[in-house]
Amino acid sequence: MTSIDLNADLGEGFGRWRLTDDEQLLSVVTSANVACGFHAGDAVTMRRVCELAAARGVRIGAQVSYRDLAGFGRRAMDVPSAELTAEVAYQIGALEVFARAAGTRVSYVKPHGALYNRAVHDEEQATAVVAGVLLADASLPVLGLPGSRLLEAAEKAGLEPVTE
Repeated sequence: MTSIDLNADLGEGFGRWRLTDDEQLLSVVTSANVACGFHAGDAVTMRRVCELAAARGVRIGAQVSYRDLAGFGRRAMDVPSAELTAEVAYQIGALEVFARAAGTRVSYVKPHGALYNRAVHDEEQATAVVAGVLLADASLPVLGLPGSRLLEAAEKAGLEPVTE
């Protein structure tokens, strides 16, 4: 029997703004890509989504991005590798706190927006993302496009690459 893991982006509001209907999406997805505060999301939103996901048995993924709240993580940015590595690890760590408090764990990492698209072809940025994952938790799988530099870098580093 074939099974499909349906993921969706959640927690993409911050403060008083909610951009997704997280409760409804959590009733149909098996994995939630939770915004970690750099393109969207904030501590209260991350905590709420983690609690809802855990209660429904939905896997939590860290949706990491460039530091770009104003552009919703969709603007191309030239971030030095060391900085991107640290920022990816930071975002995963922030989400992990709320996942653990909800009785679960972060299960995977998926870049968002411009970072996701750039890591398809940019080996340096892809390698920096993978280094951030390794720094945060070397057991986490990395989601990306088939044939992307991101998944190549993940596999080379010993992480599990997962194609979307």
